[in-house]
Amino acid sequence: MRIAVLGIGGIGGYYGGKLALAYAGSGRHEIIFIARGEHLAAIRKNGLRLISPDGEYNAVPTLATDNPKETGSLDLVLFCVKSYGLDDAARMIAGSVRKGSVILPLLNGVNIAERLKTLLPECAVLNGCVYIGASIEGPGVVQHKGGTGQLIFGPDRNEDVEKFRDIETLLKEAGIPAELMKDVAVPVWTKYIFIDPLAGVTALLGKSFGAILENEGDREMLAGLMKEVETVARAKGVNFPEDIVKVSLQKAAGFPYATKTSFQLDYEKGRQTELDIFAGYIVKAGKELRIATPLHERIYGELLKRK
Repeated sequence: MRIAVLGIGGIGGYYGGKLALAYAGSGRHEIIFIARGEHLAAIRKNGLRLISPDGEYNAVPTLATDNPKETGSLDLVLFCVKSYGLDDAARMIAGSVRKGSVILPLLNGVNIAERLKTLLPECAVLNGCVYIGASIEGPGVVQHKGGTGQLIFGPDRNEDVEKFRDIETLLKEAGIPAELMKDVAVPVWTKYIFIDPLAGVTALLGKSFGAILENEGDREMLAGLMKEVETVARAKGVNFPEDIVKVSLQKAAGFPYATKTSFQLDYEKGRQTELDIFAGYIVKAGKELRIATPLHERIYGELLKRK
């Protein structure tokens, strides 16, 4: 297979690095990195240095480029860009995919697959989520800082999952803990009901996880945000367990007191954020479904004004 990883940041660098270590030069699969700038130049010169709790590795892809015209026809594309770069990334890769090409997005958000199906209608677009903390530490260097690296993916509920079993196999053989699921919406939304409310409330209030949870009013706001996500998700047919909000709050309590979300850090540093796929999406979906989302409306409105 010809496999492209689009966006070699923390997420793309980790999964792309694992794939390149396993397959580049093996004759089994070709691994292509699509990156840019100094990061691309460093990868072309020395490969990608992947720093992980289990060691340090130098991953050399089959090709590293910023020009999709050089990739040839692609069988599988892992989208690892930020949500605000999704449309441009899809247009960039459109000439390299075809009917039968598989698109696997690993972004935050619950409407990413839906957007990609519109942008790349001939392709087989899957849905997916990952559990990992990773970031670029410098040109050509990516560090895996935490998380299991689990990658969960699958097609829409009415599709045959077995058509994509070979992708699960190639990911597992690269040392990636991957799982192909029939109802992938549940894990995707389970991650979202945790990360969306925490991203919003930490950025709005300028507080860490621990500070939010120890304040009764802030904790109630967090729980209320989670309940709004739950209501929207159930209206969309997501089969959440009954105690999803309780479990999500308990999960947050398991993090160190000083933990901040990456969304909050981007916001505090004046960087572009993924507000559109977090509070912005729930506000939009709530209006479409006639579901009240006042807490998300507050967060979306206030953070939008501060940009």
